[in-house]
Formats: sequence, structure tokens, C-alpha cells
Amino acid sequence: MSTELQKQFETLLPAIEAEMRAVLHATTPTDDSFYGMIHYHMGWADEQLRPLVVKSGKNIRPVLCLLICQAAGGNWEQAVPAAAAIEILHNFSLVHDDIEDISPTRRGRPTVWTLWGKPLAINTGDAMFALAHLALARLADRGVDATRVVRALRRFDETCVQLTQGQHADMSFETRSEVGVDEYIEMITGKTAVLISLCAELGALVAGCDDETIAHYATFGRNIGLAFQVIDDILGIWGDEALIGKSTSTDITTKKKTLPVLYGLERSQSLRQLYVETEETDEQFVAQVTELLTENGADVFANQRAEFYSQTAVSHLEAAQPTGPGYTALNQLVEMLLNRNH
Repeated sequence: MSTELQKQFETLLPAIEAEMRAVLHATTPTDDSFYGMIHYHMGWADEQLRPLVVKSGKNIRPVLCLLICQAAGGNWEQAVPAAAAIEILHNFSLVHDDIEDISPTRRGRPTVWTLWGKPLAINTGDAMFALAHLALARLADRGVDATRVVRALRRFDETCVQLTQGQHADMSFETRSEVGVDEYIEMITGKTAVLISLCAELGALVAGCDDETIAHYATFGRNIGLAFQVIDDILGIWGDEALIGKSTSTDITTKKKTLPVLYGLERSQSLRQLYVETEETDEQFVAQVTELLTENGADVFANQRAEFYSQTAVSHLEAAQPTGPGYTALNQLVEMLLNRNH
């Protein structure tokens, strides 16, 4: 990690974690199972709800929010409640996603619903959703203008609706035999890009930017999110397993509807036939699919899309005219996200 970005992470992450712990009642040990289950999901407690000493994760989303607040000329400490709210909201969505996807593990540990059942896990997610809003309201305690706090809360809720729309589309795709590329882009916009866009937007909003500048930062965030997901799709098929730390055959063996696959299915009768006729996928299936995807230019198309979203993001960031160490770290973060091989 680059020097300025590392320096920023070392400063910002403790502030974000402290704010989240305050909102989620984790500043002192508790035997309250209501908050204890939240602490477990956050990685702060074990299965017996005993506190764990853990190192903070990267928390890219909230860090992005604070870096943009800095780069836009604001005081990043004022934006900490917004950063914490975004990360709590993200984690709420993971609790419910695990239930909807019937996922037994998350981050190498049993999911909340696996340990305590779906009803209590749903309630845990609901609580985190409400607490995320309370976290955002703490902007007023940091001296943020009331008009901007209300605007932040409105944009927060509008983004929540978009997140659930994205999740709805993702789940509906599982039961559909045909999904178009444009539909997929709309889905990942809701599932991934809008939350990153909100990070950027709230950072600029707290910094006191005008509407045009805020819009540039929001568009920057949305395109970063799209580029990140498309790159993830590419690595899921053509990545180096030694670097990405997982099998590059999983997306194909599970017939996951990613951008390269959907592009290939639209253009190759042979690929569509192979997907319909193959019930049990194996290494031969993976090899055939990968060959057909490459023959039909799915890798080229996906790389072009990733490049387009990356360039669009950079152009809007430059249009916002960021400055200072926050901008330096922001550039390094963008470089890390968009030029990764794992």
C-alpha cells in the first residue's frame, strides 16, 4: 500500500471503528445477546458472545467517504458518523443476504442465522438498519449544518431502496434462464455501485461542496463501484488462482450470471446449448465455457467495460478538483482498486 494511503488508513480506521462501536454499544463488555449478536457479526465477539481482540478490516467504503471529505476541503472528523453509518448499513445487508442466499459462513465463521436461527438473524439485521440511521444522525453532533444532515438522511434512505432493488434483481436472476447485459449492469449498480457512490457523495456533502461538485463525486463513486465489480467478474474466470486465493472455476461451475458469461450467452448458440444441456458441471465444462467465452470476445468486452468505467470515474474525480493529502491518498486508493490482479 502506498505511503500516503497507509498513513491515512492508520489515522482514519481507528476513528471509524470507535464510532461504530459507540453506535453499536460495543465500547464495554456486555452479556446482552441483542447487541452481542451484532458484535458477533462485526467480528468483535465469538460464538459465546465474548469480546475478541481483532484488527480492523480495510473498510474501504468508509475510508473513501473520509478521504473525499478531506480532498474536498472539509474536516474529515465531521464526516466520521457518515462513514460509520455506511459501514453499518453494509453489514446489515450482509446479515440479510446470508439468510436469503442460505450462506452457512461469512468471513470464515458461521453466519448469524446459522448459529441463532433466521428469526433472530432477521431481527439483528433490522436493528443494524435502524442503528445505521442513528449513526448518520450523529452528524449533527459534529457541527454539520442541519440542512445537510437532513439531505444526507434522505440520500441514505434513497440508497437503501436502490440496494434492495439490486438485491431483488439478483435473486430474480437465479430463476430466469435469460438475463441481458444491460439488466446485469442495472443490478450491480444497485448491489454494489450505489453504496460506493453514497460514500463519495456524503463525504462531499459534509465538506460543504456545491451541488455540481457533489454530483461529480457521486458519479465518480458509482463508476468506481461498477469498474470494481466488472474487474471482479473478469478475475473470477481469467484470474490467477494463486493471487486471488480462490478457484477461477467456481463462477462457471455454479453457472453464475456474471458480465462475461451473459455477454457470451447473448452471442453464442453453442454456449447457450452447453449451459442448457449440462446438469453436472466439471473441469471439462469449465474448459469448454472458457474457450467459448474467449472465442466470442467476452474477455475483451468485459475489459473494455472496466476501462470505460475506470476512465469515467477518473474524469469526474478530476472535474471535482480535489486537493491536498486526501487527494493523494484517494488517487492511490483508486489505483489499488482498479489495477488489481486479485
